[in-house]
Amino acid sequence: MFKTKIVRARSTNEYVSMIEQALDDIWDIRQSIEFDGEGIVEMGDFINELEVTLKEIYQSMKDETYEFATGDFPFMAALDNYHASMIPFRFLLVRINETHMKGLELSEDA
Repeated sequence: MFKTKIVRARSTNEYVSMIEQALDDIWDIRQSIEFDGEGIVEMGDFINELEVTLKEIYQSMKDETYEFATGDFPFMAALDNYHASMIPFRFLLVRINETHMKGLELSEDA
């Protein structure tokens, strides 16, 4: 999908912030669907799935029950079905998944 190195979150706070940003972006897409639904209405189910998954991740981070490296998030398989212009925060979703799969990006200086 991406040929460049994906920089993962460097801390749990950054990871949570990434998830919060993605949830904000979902809200923006929902507003677009309501305002000008033509052409993006078919994304509704994907957006619903994405929102549920991100809220579950967010809650598990708050509950301290979150587990890294449990496989790709379900939304990753569907992500390629949508043009990048339809999901402008696609790279953020890839970063969230990459952090999930490989853990936090810890610097060698730490």
